[in-house]
Amino acid sequence: MNWKLIFQLSVFGLIMAFGTVSLIPEKVEPAFWLVIFIFCAIVIAKVCPGKYFLHGFLVPLVNCVWITAVHLFFYKSYAANHPDMDMSTSMSSSLTTHPRLAMAIIAPVFGVIFGLILGLFSLVASKIIKKK
Repeated sequence: MNWKLIFQLSVFGLIMAFGTVSLIPEKVEPAFWLVIFIFCAIVIAKVCPGKYFLHGFLVPLVNCVWITAVHLFFYKSYAANHPDMDMSTSMSSSLTTHPRLAMAIIAPVFGVIFGLILGLFSLVASKIIKKK
């Protein structure tokens, strides 16, 4: 496992975490993530000697830690700029009074989902891209 590469690629998640607090609107955020995932998949395919899916899977799991920490720390700013992310209507009543807790509980689920997506992107990229 190339943990150095996984950590380096996860820095995109840290940058996006700060960007999504107040700069990047949620309507264009998926476009940024798509570009980041494609870039990460290409880098993983070029640099890693194998286990492409696993490398791709682990990057969003590390991203999830960065993103959750930043969003929890800057929760008021994040919530003010992302009104559609209000979880009070879709969560149980005990979690609606603690939105930070709800965010911390849900974040790993998103990390796994996006890990599966980047893992697949990386696997496909490894089949298309030739190594140096």
